[in-house]
Order: sequence, then C-alpha cells, then structure tokens
Amino acid sequence: MMCSLEDPVVDSRDRLCYGEPRSRPPIRVAQMNFSRELLKGNTDSLLLYLINCQPTYGYQIIKELERRSNGYFQFREGTLYPALHRLERSELIRGRWQKLPNGQERRYYYITRKGQQALAKRLAVWRDFSTAVKSIIQLETT
Repeated sequence: MMCSLEDPVVDSRDRLCYGEPRSRPPIRVAQMNFSRELLKGNTDSLLLYLINCQPTYGYQIIKELERRSNGYFQFREGTLYPALHRLERSELIRGRWQKLPNGQERRYYYITRKGQQALAKRLAVWRDFSTAVKSIIQLETT
C-alpha cells in the first residue's frame, strides 16, 4: 500500500487525514502547529538532557538549544522558566544561585539522581518511538 505524506489535511471533524477530503474542503495543517505540539511533549526531555551535560543557567539553555538545533528551537523565557520550575518542583533538577566575579548572581540548574533516572527512561521511550515511526514512514525500496 502506497500513501503520500506530502499533503496532510484536516477534515471537517478535525481529524488528520491523507488524500481526498470527504465533504467540506480541507483546512491545511500548519507545520507550526505540529512543531508546537511536538515541542510541548518533549521540552522536559530536552531540558533534562542539556542540564545533564553540564550545570547551566536559563539564557545559556536558550542559546544551546538554538545552536544545537541549527535554529529550529527558539525558546522564549515564557516557555523556559515555567518548564524549569516544573522540573524543580518534581525534584528532577535543582537550582542554585551562584555569585559571578562581577558580583551578579545567576541561577544554575543541576540534574538530580531522580532526574537522571527520568531522563534515561525518556530517552529509551524516545528511541523506541523514533524507531517505530521511521519503520513506518521510510520510503519503500524495491
């Protein structure tokens, strides 16, 4: 069975469909909406991974996500800090204020043992999910 993922549409019942619409003309699905939903479900994992690499602070996280993703991820403070606070409340990370040589203070985030365990589980689930998706959407070879 061959199907094309080139032209996804949403039918009148807000279901994702591929191919011809059944009744009313379809509404094109915006790539941004998919990206937003994917990001929403993976923000915590991305943050845990970066903090696991090294203790870091908010602005550094924003810049590192942008750099590593070649600009795909462009977090805003309104997205980042609520996520960091949620991870802190869940005891997956802890924040600690540190005084810089110039006298300013900066809050660095460290991953906890519980956070490392959660990250390991999330990465395993992500790898399994990614493998399953790839096996479905890979182009058929003859």
